[in-house]
Amino acid sequence: MQSNSQEKDNVIRNKSFDFSIRIINLYKVLYNERNEKTLSKQLLRSGTSIGANIEEGIASFSKKEFIYKLQISYKEAYESFYWIKLLHKTEFINDTEFNSLKINIEEIIKLLTTILKTSKQNS
Repeated sequence: MQSNSQEKDNVIRNKSFDFSIRIINLYKVLYNERNEKTLSKQLLRSGTSIGANIEEGIASFSKKEFIYKLQISYKEAYESFYWIKLLHKTEFINDTEFNSLKINIEEIIKLLTTILKTSKQNS
């Protein structure tokens, strides 16, 4: 979409896709092995929505639409972080799992913040 942040778009695209894979795999473990059905579905929905909205943003026809889709991704990232924290505090995920996911989601949030800030300044 935007030439000056094309590399960042690729980074966010890759990180959000990899995060979605992690979330799907975590969902399978939570659902099948740890018997957690409700919170894991919420995390599955929000965690995979981040990358889906980034893809829609990349394919958008206008800067306004691009920003809108990335804002949705940003909100979904914060929601995912909420579910990750909740699953950790309720002992469905351990400290190691939590810390690893926390690093991933914080990286995604920082990238989205930077891309959104730059995109808004350039529009």
